[in-house]
Amino acid sequence: MTISWRNIWRHPGRSGVLLASIIAGLWAGVMIIGLMNGMFLQRMDYLIDSEITHAQVHHPEFLTEGYSRLYIPNHEEIDEWLRDDTRVRSHTLRTITDGMLQSPVKTSGTRIRGVDPERERETTTFHENIIDGEYLDSSIRNPVLVGKRLADTHNLELGDRVVLTFEDVNNELTSAAFNIAGIFESASPQYDDANVFVRSEDMIRLIADRPIFHEIAMMLHNEDDAEAVTAGLNERFSGIEAQTWYELSPEIRMMVEFGGAMLFIITMIIMLALAFGILNTMLMALFERMREIGVLLSIGMSRIRIFLMIMLEATILTLTGALAGIGLAWLSIRKLSESGINLEMFATGLAEIGWDHMIYPFVEGSEFVTIVILVITITILATLYPAVKAMRINPLEAARDT
Repeated sequence: MTISWRNIWRHPGRSGVLLASIIAGLWAGVMIIGLMNGMFLQRMDYLIDSEITHAQVHHPEFLTEGYSRLYIPNHEEIDEWLRDDTRVRSHTLRTITDGMLQSPVKTSGTRIRGVDPERERETTTFHENIIDGEYLDSSIRNPVLVGKRLADTHNLELGDRVVLTFEDVNNELTSAAFNIAGIFESASPQYDDANVFVRSEDMIRLIADRPIFHEIAMMLHNEDDAEAVTAGLNERFSGIEAQTWYELSPEIRMMVEFGGAMLFIITMIIMLALAFGILNTMLMALFERMREIGVLLSIGMSRIRIFLMIMLEATILTLTGALAGIGLAWLSIRKLSESGINLEMFATGLAEIGWDHMIYPFVEGSEFVTIVILVITITILATLYPAVKAMRINPLEAARDT
């Protein structure tokens, strides 16, 4: 090891450049991974906490068809079963249908969500999105919440009246006037433009002669129980389909899968650049030391020890840079996870796709371990050729060539 360490610093400039490249590359790679992790986690948490929840129950055809007649059968039994399930922290029942919103300005297609204000507040954080006015527990008659973008499009203000038109359970069109009680702004302008919220009791009165619900959303004490809870619901009750947040949201599913793929892609790009750097450095060192290695072989050093010496040089050099780079990245991530990264200059563009401009990056311990294992693996693979070439040096030819 002593010989290997001395050989590394025989040319400090060259070794220093490689070390700096390793440190900078790993730091940048870990920071990118941390930033992506933070963005994905914030988006996932927001969607789950404010809308999707950990699991939902629907009529098997409701999500694809969206008709009012596709309501959940025996919702009372499901409601009671969920109340008794200790894994369920809270749940709420929603009456949902697609319809039209008509104002003096124009008419827009929208999804009308009837909710129980009290139970919705206990289950989701949607009420925190209200930026003007009151929530649905307002005392005004037939209150409705509209998104900021939809309100701007229709020039709507608090107290204005709009007409909602939709189908009842008998496929008959029905309309009613609603008064704007509040305006909300979520992380997604598209969502704000496509959804309005009313009280479920007001909506049920218009579409059916009895309480009906199209969605039961539940938050659990532990999201890992989501699969077990949905499996239990599907087994116990017929005519329904219970799904986890992962199954309900293609966006969340993409983020989960894409996050792992991006970790692999970014790491491999860094590792490939690292491999070429190591290969180039070790080959240059080998050609400069042909005579020295020939002498070592002549005085009795085994070829295996020559092989191990070259491998050890590359491993020490790479691991030193890798540990320094990862250590620097860990310190940076630790600080930025508290203060956040402010991407305010991109706030408008990020908001259009539903992302917050304040990002709190993080990297899990398993990801650091993965990076270290990949560094070691790539180092070994990149050094094999120079090490094998050194092991095959003929002492007499090395002495004659120099």
